[in-house]
Amino acid sequence: MLDKTEIALLRALEDDARLSFAELGEKVGLSKTPCWSRVQDLEKRGIIKGYRAEVDPAAIGLHIHAFVQVTITSTKHVEFEAAANRHASVVQCFATAGDGDYLLQVLVPGIADLDQLLRLEISRLPGVQRIVTTVCVKAIKHRTATIDCVR
Repeated sequence: MLDKTEIALLRALEDDARLSFAELGEKVGLSKTPCWSRVQDLEKRGIIKGYRAEVDPAAIGLHIHAFVQVTITSTKHVEFEAAANRHASVVQCFATAGDGDYLLQVLVPGIADLDQLLRLEISRLPGVQRIVTTVCVKAIKHRTATIDCVR
């Protein structure tokens, strides 16, 4: 379980991970050194997994955002997962329960690139039997702070 200070630290860091420890401490009511110690503890416990910049895909030419549901043969999970992890256009890969086995989130420059990705790459990943693609036409809610999901 997380205490109120840890929740406040995580909320502040998810909003802006570039805060100095002094600024972060000020936001959560700690001085710099205890703030640093608490963040270090969250990192050691694996609650904070890393820090990244958020890049706008469209600003770097990636205009097509799609979700690809993949059904594979039952003996190829390890190989498929390894291939999905290596594939540059696969932003995220989730094992799922339901109609398909996996849900891939992919980013490509254009619709022709998506066609090539689906026909020549994803369909040829190990064990792929069926793919169903949904193209995102508009992002309504891009991202939420993970800590906000804690009740």
